[in-house]
Amino acid sequence: MTAPRLWAVVGATGTGKSDLALDLADALRRRDNPAEIVNADAMQVYRGMDIGTAKLPPSERRGIPHHLLDVCDVSQDAAAAWYQPLARAAIREIHGRGGDAILVGGSGLYVSSVIFTFDFPPRNPAVRERLERELADGGVARLLARLRDLDPATADRVDPRNHRRVIRALEVLEQGSSTHGAALPDAPTLWLPQTRIVGLRVDRASLVQRLDTRVERMWAQGLVAEVEGLRENGLERGATASRAIGYAQALGQLDGRLTEAEAIADTQALTRRYARRQVSWFKRYPQLEWYDAPVDAERLLVD
Repeated sequence: MTAPRLWAVVGATGTGKSDLALDLADALRRRDNPAEIVNADAMQVYRGMDIGTAKLPPSERRGIPHHLLDVCDVSQDAAAAWYQPLARAAIREIHGRGGDAILVGGSGLYVSSVIFTFDFPPRNPAVRERLERELADGGVARLLARLRDLDPATADRVDPRNHRRVIRALEVLEQGSSTHGAALPDAPTLWLPQTRIVGLRVDRASLVQRLDTRVERMWAQGLVAEVEGLRENGLERGATASRAIGYAQALGQLDGRLTEAEAIADTQALTRRYARRQVSWFKRYPQLEWYDAPVDAERLLVD
């Protein structure tokens, strides 16, 4: 009997990963394989963050079980080290039921933490609190300069706007550990041998148009109202959720710091930049098979 497989469906935002995961699960189920889906989008773990994350509503999930959606409050701070054991446990349970597990999402560190042998350095709340005070008092530039002195490779890869990632890298280094550098190991080893990694790609011009249109649609669908409701549930107490692309801009619009047009334009620019970073990240996966979107899931089962 063939061992259950782990599929990873990855790629830039807006390439149709969720649809392919559903089609793949359907195709496997037609073969009596009770496949299930595991979310690997870092923002879709938050309850109530629906419009801005393009989260599939339950009515569109075709009755296929989905895991690790809506498991955190927006006031909490989810992280890859927290996510990894939960995702792996879900995958083991799916395999225990005889089905393939389909990991789907574009959050590179979340995906990598699951499919590759990937150990996270320890945490030190006292060091982290001190670094956060330094950030509040002196800004991120000083912390980035220190990171560049200690670990130039990580400093080059970390987004300087991602203060949380900068602090985490310094926290790890201060404990005498090697940071993962916000990147993959040089020679990543698969966690499970029966893993197949499928990457979706769309040509750049088409993807930009698709992403810009999607951001406009999110505003039309009520993203600002969604954020207003999440604010009442503690959105601004969560350092991660409140900084999510689109959500931070909607907060700015609600506060009067941004007009609607400015909030949309800023979100579009950041989404395009994020998509570029996603492609760069996944290109480093040696086992990845790229496909031009859209893809017939049946093709994946015969390739």
